[in-house]
Amino acid sequence: MKTICKRGSRVTGKTFGRRVNFKTALYLALLCFFCLSPLYGQNARRAPIDVNLIIDGSVSLLDVKDEIYTWLSGRLDDILVEGDNVTVWSAGPSAKVIYSGRINGSAGMDAVKSSVRELSGSGDNADFSGALREASSLQSSSYSYTLLISASPAALSSVLAGPQANLLRFSRVEEFPGWRALVVGLNIETRVRRAASAFFGS
Repeated sequence: MKTICKRGSRVTGKTFGRRVNFKTALYLALLCFFCLSPLYGQNARRAPIDVNLIIDGSVSLLDVKDEIYTWLSGRLDDILVEGDNVTVWSAGPSAKVIYSGRINGSAGMDAVKSSVRELSGSGDNADFSGALREASSLQSSSYSYTLLISASPAALSSVLAGPQANLLRFSRVEEFPGWRALVVGLNIETRVRRAASAFFGS
């Protein structure tokens, strides 16, 4: 068997192939996640998924709340389909769930939008870390869609500097005046590693 040496370590061709193929699998998974996820709502035949909405609940929200609500309402119409399990977090001084339910007709969609419209901001901190940690642990379907809305640059920076920074490792960011939206790939790397391990039989 061919042996490939790298920095003094002995790596077999088979092991090297696994590493290359894992990187390929991870790349394809991320490509699928970030390029195709906005189209899911247009495909009513897809299986239901977990959808997490994590919204800044600090006072920073107040100046941009109307703009966020308008944008998010349109995005939800594109994303959500019948049967999706939706959880909405208010990331204020401490993260808390303000809505949890299954999309069942227009009433379910209206309930999600209503929870966002009624959200009020308080305090200077936005506990994104707590919401991300809980969303990551509660995932019940094989795939999830997590959208984080931040109006607090300082709060987002604190997440990146803290222990939950790895939860934002695979994220796509959309910038708007005064706020930003992040599509977060929760648990993507773990699922790709499991799939690659199963594929290679190790």
